[in-house]
Amino acid sequence: MNFQVTPAEKPRPLWPFLLIAAAVVVLLLGLFAWFGRQPAGKGPAETRLPFGASELAYAANVKFEHLKVSRFANMLNQVVTYLSGDVVNQGNRTIANLEVTVEFRNVRNQVVLRDTLTALGSPPAPVAPGGRSAFQLGFEGIPDDWDMQVPGIQVTGLVLH
Repeated sequence: MNFQVTPAEKPRPLWPFLLIAAAVVVLLLGLFAWFGRQPAGKGPAETRLPFGASELAYAANVKFEHLKVSRFANMLNQVVTYLSGDVVNQGNRTIANLEVTVEFRNVRNQVVLRDTLTALGSPPAPVAPGGRSAFQLGFEGIPDDWDMQVPGIQVTGLVLH
C-alpha cells in the first residue's frame, strides 16, 4: 500500500467574505431608501384639505394653465413623470393651500392612475387674488398603457383666507 501525505490546507481568511456581505447589505439599504422616497419632494396629501360647499363654489375660480408633462429616467431605470404648470387664482380670496386630483388615462379613456397631491409646495406658498403660482408634481409607476397625454387635473381641496 502506498499512502501519500498531503500537506494540510491553510484555512481561508474570513475577512473577504465579511467585506462582500457588508457591501451587499449597504447596497440593499440604499435601494430600499431610493425606492421608498417621494419624487420631486411632493408627496400625497397626508390629510385631506377641506372641500365643502364654499370651497366647491370657489374652485371655479382656480384655473390651471401652461400644463406640461415631462419624463426622466434615473440611473436605476426608474421613470419619473412630472406635471408642471401654473395655478391661477381668478377669485377674490387668497388660496392658502390647494389639493388636486390628477388622472392619467389610456387610449380607451379609462383612468389608469389617479393621485391626490398638494400643489402649492411644502410649506404652501399662498396665491393672492389675481395671482399665479408655478407648480410641479411628480409621479412614479404610471402604467404602460397611459395615452401619453396631459392628465386631467381638478381641485379636490382648498384652504382659503
